[in-house]
Order: sequence, then C-alpha cells, then structure tokens
Amino acid sequence: MSGVAPAPSETGPDDFLSQIVRLFLDSKLSLLLILFALLVGAGALVVTPREEDPQIVVPLADVQVAFPGASAAEVEQLVATPLEKLLFQIDGVEYVYSLSQDGQALVTVRFYVGQDRERSLVKLFKKIQENLDIVPPGVTGWALKPIEIDDVPVVTLTLAGEDAYQLRRVAEEVGQRLSAIGDLSRATVVGGPPRVVHVRLDPDRLAAYQLSPTALRTALAAANVRLPAGELVAGDAAARAEGGLHLSRPEELNDLVVGVFDGRPVFLKDVADVQDGPQETEHYVRYGRGPAWALATAHGAAAGASAEAAAAQAPASAAVRDVASHETRPAVTLALSKKRGTSAVTLAQTILEAVGRLRREGVIPDDIALTVTRNYGHTADEKVNELIEALVVAVVIVIALLSVSLGWRAALVVAIAIPVGFGLTRAVNWLCGYTINRVTLFALIVALGLLVDDPIVDVENIARHFELRGRSSPAIVLEAVAEIRPPLISATLAVIVSFLPLFFIRGMMGPYMSPMALNVPVSMLMSMLVAFTITPWLSLRLLRPGHGHAPRDE
Repeated sequence: MSGVAPAPSETGPDDFLSQIVRLFLDSKLSLLLILFALLVGAGALVVTPREEDPQIVVPLADVQVAFPGASAAEVEQLVATPLEKLLFQIDGVEYVYSLSQDGQALVTVRFYVGQDRERSLVKLFKKIQENLDIVPPGVTGWALKPIEIDDVPVVTLTLAGEDAYQLRRVAEEVGQRLSAIGDLSRATVVGGPPRVVHVRLDPDRLAAYQLSPTALRTALAAANVRLPAGELVAGDAAARAEGGLHLSRPEELNDLVVGVFDGRPVFLKDVADVQDGPQETEHYVRYGRGPAWALATAHGAAAGASAEAAAAQAPASAAVRDVASHETRPAVTLALSKKRGTSAVTLAQTILEAVGRLRREGVIPDDIALTVTRNYGHTADEKVNELIEALVVAVVIVIALLSVSLGWRAALVVAIAIPVGFGLTRAVNWLCGYTINRVTLFALIVALGLLVDDPIVDVENIARHFELRGRSSPAIVLEAVAEIRPPLISATLAVIVSFLPLFFIRGMMGPYMSPMALNVPVSMLMSMLVAFTITPWLSLRLLRPGHGHAPRDE
C-alpha cells in the first residue's frame, strides 16, 4: 500500500527551532544570509595571507656570550654549562643547546611549540638579568637574539658580475631602497667583501714618534665620539655645546691627532696609511646557471610573469651574457624576509615590482645580472591555486552526483549551500588568524563531503513530503524539517566531537592538525545552520510536487 503521511497543521510545529525556520521562510533573511556569506567569504579569501605551510610558533633564541682570552674548554666549564642549567629552569623550555669556542659561547634556548613568543622572550631576558651577580669574571658581554620562522627569506635576489665588492655595494643599496616596503622585516646581504677603512701601521714611524699600537687604538676610539658639553647662555640666546669629533668620511682619519711628540701634534697619516676599500676576502660566493635554466625561464614566461618581474630577473642589456653550466662568476645574494602575519604572495610581487623599477632607474647597473633565486610567494601561490582547483572540481563532482540522484532542482539547493558554508567557514578562519595554506585547503576538501550532508537530508525529506502531499506549503516544510531535526543535530554533534581531539595534539604536529580541527567542526556547524535557514527557504521556492522522488509502495 502507498505510504501516506498525516496532514500537517495550518501553521506547522511551534517549538523554538521551528520558529527560527519559520522566520527565515517568511522573510528575506535567507537571501541576505546568502549574500552576506558570499561577500565575507570572498573578502576573507582576498585579505587572508597565503602561505605554503601553516604558521608554527616555536619560540627560539640564541644567547651569544663573549669571553675573550678563554679557551673552548674554559668557556664550556665557566659559561656554557652553568648557563644551560640556568636557562633550563625557565618554565616552558623544552631544549637547551650550547656551542663553545675560543673566546665565545652560543647557547640556544627552544621553548615548547605553541608557547607565546613574547612571554617566552621576557622570561628568558628576566632569567638572565636576575643572575648577573654570578657572571664569571672576564665575560665582557652577551647578546640575546630571537629567532622565528619568518626569518626565513621569502625572496632571494642573486647579483652576478665580475667585481664582488661592487656587487655587495649594489646589493646593500638595493636592500636599503627595498626596506621602505612596509611588510618587509629585514634585508640581509650574503657574499662579497664589505666596505672597511684599513689603518695600516708603520712600525718605524710609530717608533720615531714614540707611539704604541695600543695608544693609537685608544686615540682612535676616543676621537670618534661626540658628547654634549652643556649650554652657553648669553643674554636672550642659548647655544648647545658639544665636545669631540664624529668622523663621517674616511679622509678625515688622515688629519686625526693621535699623540704629541716634541711639543707638536702627531697625525694619523704620520704613522699609518689609511685606505678605504673592501675587507680581506674570507669566503667566496659564486653563481652559475645549469642546463635547466632555459626551461625554467620559459616556464616562468608561460606562467604570465609581470613586466616588473621580468625586468628584475632579466639582464638589462646584451652586455651581460648567460652563464653556461660549467662557468660561474662572483655573486652576492640579497635575502628578504617578511613580517609576521603578512602575505608572502603579495610581498613577493611587491618586491619584484620594486626591483624592476630600480633596474630601470639604473640603481642596478646593466653589467650586473640579477636573478630571482627564491620566490616563496610564487611557489606558495601555485600550490594554493592547485588545491583551490581541486576544491572546485570536487564541488562540481558533488553537484553532478546530486543531480543524478536527487534531480537538478534539489541539486541546485544543495549547490547553493556549498559556497555559503565555505564562505562562513573561511571568515571564521580569518578571524581566528589562520592563513590560506595547503593544510587549511585540504581540511576544506575533507569537510566538503560532510558539509553537504545536512542540506541533502533536509532537501530529500522536504521533497518526499511534497510528493506525499501533492503540494508545497510553509507548513509542510516546517513539519519536514522538524521531522529530521533530532537525528541531524545528533549526527552533526557526533562529527564535531570526533574531530575535537585534534586540538590537543602536542608537538610539531599540533599546528599542522589545528586547521583540520577547526575547519571540519565549523563546516558542520555552518552546514546545520544552512539546513535550518537557507535550505528550507530555497526548497519552498524551487521544489514542486513531481520534481522529486515519488513515494514508494509499502
């Protein structure tokens, strides 16, 4: 016999949740919710920083201690070992490492993953300050240097040419110009001898003027200082007086008074030769292009690189010839890091555009080849776009399957629920500080199958009731939604509870799994919200008797 459902009342169920469903059925709130979800989702997709991997907060700091004149064994016994024991007493410290060398020690303190970075550094600084009274004699000072994941450069620019000293000067100038970019945290130059002023002493002339190298060094250190010396007040005018000399040019060193002999001043040029130029070479950095260079360049051009990026990467004139795989030249690398919480993709594009302008303005000479040897923003954007494409393909497949099984009208109702749920979920991710990366997008792909569960159950039951009644009305929709509400809520809560333990994973895996622990429960909550608000409203307007499945005979 045919299944026959009891006739609904004129108004349908009247409990609290049914009143919420009725509110959305009888108004335009569902349409406003759809528009709001799409807008905030698109906005969150645009403003959220893109990265390749999620941010992992591992507070880390190096303590550099100077102990001149001590051997490595003495440094280990008197400085490194006691400092290790002292710093390990700090709450939240997981590991303490040390490296002892002649005259210095490096102690690295690593806190547990997830510890607050600022609080951890304050604890470390406070611990050192509290124990200044036990510092061994002979320790001349120490430096505390925090380390974080954002110190890894997002863009590296390699300058290749013939003169390593010139390359470093150009790289330093480019770094200073790029420092004006707001999201850039630091610019580090690797390779090439830095500029120094050499003071080469002449032993014979020093002996003739009865001066020692120690006295000369003391005179140089004391001369390059300018200190306030009070104010001169005369009448209604006041003038601030300063004592000392601040050297601004290397040529001023020649006329620096370093002593007195036979009642006459002795200038530095009388006892030494002053030379301005590169430091003595301690290491070499070279650059060459391998056989895959042409293929990589063609791939970058096919990917649609901007004109500014092309100008930054390509030589500006034919004077710079390509380097074969067997040929290398002196090189200098400029490493650029981003500030915490900024988008690597946007910053990389901004850097390349700025470098392109510097190339055209002549800051980077034509005889220097400039190559982008690392572009973390480009690789991160590529991988994020690949996952977004996979997400779109998954959505299309789900809609196609629903069209076959439920009909295109019901599939359209569920299809609208997908971007709404994802839009609200993406907004929650942005509010919680999550970036767009491979893990968050993978979590959304996993949540896709769960996201459509509640709307599918809702639409199927509403369509079944329309078929049984032979008509559609708000009362029938309210009764159909109320009928499946208890199992729908129970199933949603069960899925949420099953993913909550991922929040309590410790160690390095915790930050990797936290997007999964957030996105799946939030997606389920948004799915349930859509099932009680948007899905009934759309079903009432799109579904009609005869467009769903016919009731089965029993």
